[in-house]
Amino acid sequence: MVDGQGGGIGKTIVERLRSRYADSVSIIALGTNALATSAMLKAGADEGATGESAIVYNAGRVDVITGVIGILAANSMLGELSPAMAAAIAGSPALKVLIPVNRCCIKVAGIKDMTLLQFIDEAIDMIDRRRECSDGL
Repeated sequence: MVDGQGGGIGKTIVERLRSRYADSVSIIALGTNALATSAMLKAGADEGATGESAIVYNAGRVDVITGVIGILAANSMLGELSPAMAAAIAGSPALKVLIPVNRCCIKVAGIKDMTLLQFIDEAIDMIDRRRECSDGL
């Protein structure tokens, strides 16, 4: 899980993942800042790390990366997400399950009108179905 700023979306995703999977999965909280990492750890993440080096290092070592769509955009989250972080996340072989938050000057066409919590629930369902990903990317 990658999040920044206050870590509120990451906190909610971690809580829902922990609720669904209990202790059967390992959740790593990767924050662009200590506040975000701390919020995700309090929500039940197993481990946490903060900053560019942590995100770049771990992006290629995990099976699934989740967060808002802005984690693929350099300088998103009011500049907290560096170009190196965005490149590492985008280039990771991990399945990326992204929440379509229309911020960071990114608008996603074709998105259903849903609340943030409904998008998070849909993302958790996609993680459940991750074995269906057969595009090889």
